[in-house]
Amino acid sequence: MKKVIGLMIGVLFLLSMSGCDDAYVASQNISKEADNFRIYRRVVFYNGITDEYILKIEGYCSVEFYVDKFVVTVKTEDGRFLKHYLGRADNVFPFVEQLEAKYVSDKRYKVTFKPTAIIPDIEIR
Repeated sequence: MKKVIGLMIGVLFLLSMSGCDDAYVASQNISKEADNFRIYRRVVFYNGITDEYILKIEGYCSVEFYVDKFVVTVKTEDGRFLKHYLGRADNVFPFVEQLEAKYVSDKRYKVTFKPTAIIPDIEIR
């Protein structure tokens, strides 16, 4: 009985993994690259009532969407970071455009380990 249950769990796992098509894997890998500041983007906040741009940000940036705000973090050329916030409104629409093509795998997921996550920053006094 345990073998049958184990086999069924294995088959269900394989079936759930087969639902991940190439486009989904590539999309996840592009998002991971963008969150690591490796994708050049243009982020535009557009006012639908006045037909004008409120804010335009261009560069290597990561975008986060929350219920009440948008957060854009930009990495500058000298390695520093800027963080921009814009509150949500009924008439403001954000557009995020990728300006450069980036090669990412569509066959397997990319996993990124940051050294600070594995080896903690220890301060000796």
